Amino acid sequence: MPRESQPIISFTIPCYNSAEYLDACVESLIPAGNDIEIILVNDGSTKDNTSEKIHEWERRLPGIVKAIDQPNKGHGGAVNTGLAAATGVYFKVVDSDDWLDAEALPQLMEVLRHAAAQTVPTDMVVANYIYDKVHEGTRNVVDYRGVLPEGREFGWSEVGRFRQGQFILMHAVVYRTQLLHDCGIRLPEHTFYVDNIFVYVPMAQVKTIRYLNIDLYHYFIGREDQSVNESVMMGRMDQQLRITRVMIDSVKIPNHELDPHLQAYLVKYLAMMMCICSIFLRMRGDAESDAQRHAIWDYLLKRNRELYRIVRRELVCFAVNLPGKAGRAFGIAGYRAAQKIFKFN
Repeated sequence: MPRESQPIISFTIPCYNSAEYLDACVESLIPAGNDIEIILVNDGSTKDNTSEKIHEWERRLPGIVKAIDQPNKGHGGAVNTGLAAATGVYFKVVDSDDWLDAEALPQLMEVLRHAAAQTVPTDMVVANYIYDKVHEGTRNVVDYRGVLPEGREFGWSEVGRFRQGQFILMHAVVYRTQLLHDCGIRLPEHTFYVDNIFVYVPMAQVKTIRYLNIDLYHYFIGREDQSVNESVMMGRMDQQLRITRVMIDSVKIPNHELDPHLQAYLVKYLAMMMCICSIFLRMRGDAESDAQRHAIWDYLLKRNRELYRIVRRELVCFAVNLPGKAGRAFGIAGYRAAQKIFKFN
């Protein structure tokens, strides 16, 4: 059934062997209303009936759900496919094992409908997200109170100082679709951790923002095979390093054309990525890993000497790269403390 008007938002759900939890994810989007589209991308699933599931949803919600099958390309490839198919004014990725809050979602939609009706729609809308450790029965809300103004559109010059653990991740962000097309973003295929590129590269093009202090996105934590599982991350350091190199190359910093507050945020985010690379390589503890740690810092130095100096001076990067066995132990202890505080994996 053809639409009479453009959807307010396109939700893209990358699906890979996710039949077990896909229904719950899609059902959580239904309270958004009928002026949305849901793009279900089956990324070459082989172990279950994910393909049948997405086409069943397309039949149940004609004109709202688009079902797309593709050969396996990884999370980034599925997001690329969803973005290429998106017709909404806004675009959001929802992973198939996550879900949106039934009370918060209508509030988001009210703001997006208003923003989409403006002559120049807001570039980015941000909401809180929740780390849900379902098996432990715990949850940790990441919000932006005191950093982002509430109840109105604003620019980077009005943004405060972000704390550690308070980055705008994929779970928090809704982008204007055309902005994503204009910046030419295309995520690497067959690579994990591409969400960092998704929330870093387009950010340099964002001029206007709205923040909703609502707990919207439930980010499921706890599966053993999950990409943010610590042992999994340590085994995929080659991919973490690849993503970090893409980020180093994608945004020019320092850049006098960028708002100083935005530039400070981008530096802090890149420092976080360098910190993750450093700490996990030190946790592995072998000579090859230590060589990789030096190599990623050398890569930053060679690509952008001034940025290297700025990032290296960031406290977290300094702390996790202290020399010797004592420095390694200190860095790992600091990571463990942060893990308990922010509950990020």
